[in-house]
Amino acid sequence: MDWKLSLAGLLVGLLVGMTGMGGGSLMTPMLVLLFGFKPTVAIGTDILHGAIFKSFGAVRHRQLGTVNLRLTLWMLLGSAPLSLAGVVLATWLKHTYGDGWESAAKQVLGVTLIVCGVGFLLKAILHKRAIVADFKLARSDKVKAVVIGVIGGFVVGLTSVGSGTFFGLTMMLLFPLSAAQIVGTDIVHAAALLWVAGFGHVVAGNVDFSATGWLLVGSIPGVLIGSQYTVRAGERFLRVALALVLFLSGVKLIDFTGANWVVVVVAAIALIAAFVTIVRRVRRPEVPATI
Repeated sequence: MDWKLSLAGLLVGLLVGMTGMGGGSLMTPMLVLLFGFKPTVAIGTDILHGAIFKSFGAVRHRQLGTVNLRLTLWMLLGSAPLSLAGVVLATWLKHTYGDGWESAAKQVLGVTLIVCGVGFLLKAILHKRAIVADFKLARSDKVKAVVIGVIGGFVVGLTSVGSGTFFGLTMMLLFPLSAAQIVGTDIVHAAALLWVAGFGHVVAGNVDFSATGWLLVGSIPGVLIGSQYTVRAGERFLRVALALVLFLSGVKLIDFTGANWVVVVVAAIALIAAFVTIVRRVRRPEVPATI
């Protein structure tokens, strides 16, 4: 199982490095569905793992100049304390309700992933906003950043999902940043936030340190490589694909009647759409370059 964890880490690292998203949204359900982790341990392990490997991505994005540090700090002002509140609540629920909470955590995580999948899909198809090269935060922007941090931080502490999903989506909707700035700012903020939440989960005993180590073997090189290809051609395709993965993971975690059929049908539609897109690109005549 060890090398499979590293492979999973590599996949997630590449996606996070390129798009700033998909860390907890992908890793937590993979740990639960593929490796049999209890939801609470999967969440804690994923958060500590994300804190470490995203720190490497954060350093690289700072070097690339794709980080709005002021926005990061204002979001962190709200997200850091509320992430600890989420950890405390998750731990209390685990100790109070035991296996009953583990089952409920699966349902909560599944619903969160479905919402995130829909959000990512919107993020992929929305029109580009106006971009301000030297964006400076006004007072209203700072208030928005803190509110975003409060809501997103609590969700991250409770479920490990949202450090890239929620913050990336809201930054795109509310601030005139380029896609590269959204990715870089998102990763730096996520790294700082996850260290806070990760410490809480270590204290609460929700972390599998062996699994964390094997995940890092793949995710650290993955995020460094992915950062080199941030927001290049094909980003929209990656976002749509990830949206489908999140949606289907959520459906599988909830496991309602007919969930398997939903997974099969949506996956089949996605494969057909991908095939049609590839065929169109192959048949599309090349436009000669103009001088």
